[in-house]
Amino acid sequence: MIFAGVDVGSMTAEAVLMDDGELLASTVLVATPNPVTSATIVLERVLAESGLRAQDIAYCVSTGYGRERIPFAQHDISEISCHGKGAFWADPGIRTIIDVGGQDCKVIRIDASGDLKDFVMNDKCAAGTGRFLEGVAKTMAVHVSELGPMALEGVDPVPITSICTVFTQFDVMTFLAEGRTREDIGYGVAEALAVRVNRLVKRVGVEDRVCITGGVAKNAAVVRATEKVLGHQVCSLRVDPQIVGALGAALFARERYAKHGAQSRETRS
Repeated sequence: MIFAGVDVGSMTAEAVLMDDGELLASTVLVATPNPVTSATIVLERVLAESGLRAQDIAYCVSTGYGRERIPFAQHDISEISCHGKGAFWADPGIRTIIDVGGQDCKVIRIDASGDLKDFVMNDKCAAGTGRFLEGVAKTMAVHVSELGPMALEGVDPVPITSICTVFTQFDVMTFLAEGRTREDIGYGVAEALAVRVNRLVKRVGVEDRVCITGGVAKNAAVVRATEKVLGHQVCSLRVDPQIVGALGAALFARERYAKHGAQSRETRS
């Protein structure tokens, strides 16, 4: 039986299909300004890649900032719960999840059963998020995917002290004008992001095992800097860290179907 999870974020949208508790297919794409459009396109794409049809889906759960607007989902659940559920499925030993999204950052603690123990998220400031890295990359005239490999080549990271994304971009321009290498600037930025993440971690505590979810988890320099600041190893998941939210949504879809059946859209909780 096929279950779907759709995660609509500010920068990307993800869709996951599961069959009897096993990951069947997943897709990630750049989000459009309209969350409904993003959700529709990403679901159509993952269905096409798997050779399935919308009618084959027994139940669908949506998550992410646009979750309440997805008309084809029978239920929507917060990304905090979905990232906890998805990370635990990928690695039952996980206890601390750091979700660095496009517009916010969350630290989630779960117990040995995968249930939520505590969480904290940053405010609306983009510092310590994917938008932060995207702005820095634009200032440095590189694609955001190049930041990680480039930063790992840094030998003398620059000090980034500004907590504002706009001010950080100004600092980056200043360092470039002073002749500092892009590699050193990139690693300085990675360390700055890790410090901001650590401030959130301290509010809920950290327990091994630790993982990072979201697209920023693919930035190796940020992962290394986070390990250094936290004093804990960041574990690699057996799935793409960017699909963890959608994966959790698909797992919730399976649970909801078992409990409620294929009924129409439920009251949100």
